[in-house]
Amino acid sequence: MTTEAVRRIEKASSLALACHIGPDGDALGSMLGFGLAAVAAGKEVVASFGNPFDVPSGLAFLPGQELLVAPERFPETPEVMVVFDAGSAERLGELASNAGRSGTLVVLDHHVTNEGFGDVSLVDGAAAATGEIVHRLLGDLGWPVTPEVAQCLLTALITDTGRFQYASTSPGTLRLAAELLEAGGSPPEISRHVYEEAPFGYLKIAALTLGRARLHPEAGVVTAMVSHRDLGQTGVGWGDVDNLIDLLRLAVEADVAVLAKVHDDGRVKVSLRSRGATDVGGLAMAMGGGGHRLAAGFTSHTDAETVLTEVVKAVGSYR
Repeated sequence: MTTEAVRRIEKASSLALACHIGPDGDALGSMLGFGLAAVAAGKEVVASFGNPFDVPSGLAFLPGQELLVAPERFPETPEVMVVFDAGSAERLGELASNAGRSGTLVVLDHHVTNEGFGDVSLVDGAAAATGEIVHRLLGDLGWPVTPEVAQCLLTALITDTGRFQYASTSPGTLRLAAELLEAGGSPPEISRHVYEEAPFGYLKIAALTLGRARLHPEAGVVTAMVSHRDLGQTGVGWGDVDNLIDLLRLAVEADVAVLAKVHDDGRVKVSLRSRGATDVGGLAMAMGGGGHRLAAGFTSHTDAETVLTEVVKAVGSYR
């Protein structure tokens, strides 16, 4: 499939790139890193993600953001559309319809629950990040990794491995990180922006969220919720609260941490993390979502309290 992806990408004069809604460091870093390499190779490139079209403040340092266009300006019928870090077309939000109309749809992803959509799928569940798959593809294309590309792909690796502390980190992941460092990536800059900077409102919303945290010792689960009203009260956006789940998972009494994000349209986006005893990827898949054994998520239209209760009850079935 890699050969076919190379053939179709090389043949295209223009590329339309997309990643999943609410992009994290892997999704945005992979997309922008590939986009910068494609521009250097002479391709016309646009990149986007579904609404809300807001780059998280912790990722605003990433190079290549001049390629970003709002989803309503994304090509309606792309010649070749390349999708990053999305396990299903649904994860593209409104850009799923553009994907359905594309001449060729190439999917790069590392989620074991990927649905296998797209004309050409480069999916590797053993990869620590989609950025790993992007780097392989760039090598097959013969496109050089500039310092800017390296910074994007190193961000993908660092964020999706939790600074190389998650079980998905392999010797190959660390070798690639060293290669990207040699190519010009800067771990200190990435870590500072992603993990060591936040608007003051983040401290306030963290206090609100942690104040609602509940420990379910019988299930080994810690839960909490954060709502769009909290965002309004503290002056932060959804992209600013991604790290809240990492605060929850500090509770040593719990194997699973669960954070429910209640949006203004009634959607409840649930993030799941496991210390290792629980397959939260399987749990999320049963709830209509997906991810990995130790990190996953799903979206529900049930009220948050009910969703959290269902998750706590279901955890035991995935150990």
